[in-house]
Amino acid sequence: MALINTKKMFEKAFDNNYAIGAFNINNMEIIQAVANAAKKNNSAVIMQVSKSALNYANPLYLKAMVDAAVADSGIDIALHLDHGPDFETVKLAVESGFTSVMFDGSHFDYEINVQKTKEVVDFAHEKNITVEAELGKLAGVEDEVNVSAENATYTDPDQAVDFVSRTGIDSLAVAIGTSHGAYKFKGEAKLDFARLETISEKLDKAGFKKFPIVLHGASSVDPNCVAICNEYGAKLDGAKGVPNEMLRKASSLSVCKINMDTDLRLAMTAAIRRFFALNPEKFDPRGYLGEARKMIEDVVDGKIKNVLGSVNSMN
Repeated sequence: MALINTKKMFEKAFDNNYAIGAFNINNMEIIQAVANAAKKNNSAVIMQVSKSALNYANPLYLKAMVDAAVADSGIDIALHLDHGPDFETVKLAVESGFTSVMFDGSHFDYEINVQKTKEVVDFAHEKNITVEAELGKLAGVEDEVNVSAENATYTDPDQAVDFVSRTGIDSLAVAIGTSHGAYKFKGEAKLDFARLETISEKLDKAGFKKFPIVLHGASSVDPNCVAICNEYGAKLDGAKGVPNEMLRKASSLSVCKINMDTDLRLAMTAAIRRFFALNPEKFDPRGYLGEARKMIEDVVDGKIKNVLGSVNSMN
């Protein structure tokens, strides 16, 4: 088996009312955890890498480890560039063997975003690489993303149709109320499902049938992981994410890809903090990293079963 792009993944997801989980990876333990959970549930999965992760882990190492995950698990895996900030980063990902890329030009003026996204699409499609882009601005801070609440803007449905038509992208990340990082909401979580449905309806009427929508900033900020972190010395008071039931509703509509990074970071941190607190005499990395791998696997397993609905999507 080999890595695949996201085209057929999303077609099946749309037709069967589920979403594919896109989990950010940075090292071997995270890759193994995601692959193990996906295999357990017979679910396709996307492993995605930010520019910061490329710099941290080296794309050659990441690609080789994900190839190993494909061979070991036997499941469909796409290797995706998350929030590619420029053409150079997209080119590096494609040349490193990634099968899907996201170019994020949402911080540019609209016409510049269209122009730069179209350049990426023309380049990637020649190599059978699928392209995701973003319209609207999600608030929050995570790796290359840093947008204040004041500068966040929801996706305009009419502009979404124009953007898809002019760029030729394969999937669109929309802003409907999610945000990056661990502190997504001060009050009650709210997602604009009416806007999501309007975007999909307008795309459908414009001839873009079953067009895949993507949700970024969609970690639920698992309360259990936050509690464990805080119990063992962290200061994460007020961390709050998107409720699972809202994400499940989104995945039953036109959302075919849901991005999750913060939940994996919290799981890893919780496991390691607890391990060191309970085992101050131990220093073997296999001990604390093994605990982290197990907790991440449990989190991803729960996401596939309770949020994404992608169990047995390999069938």
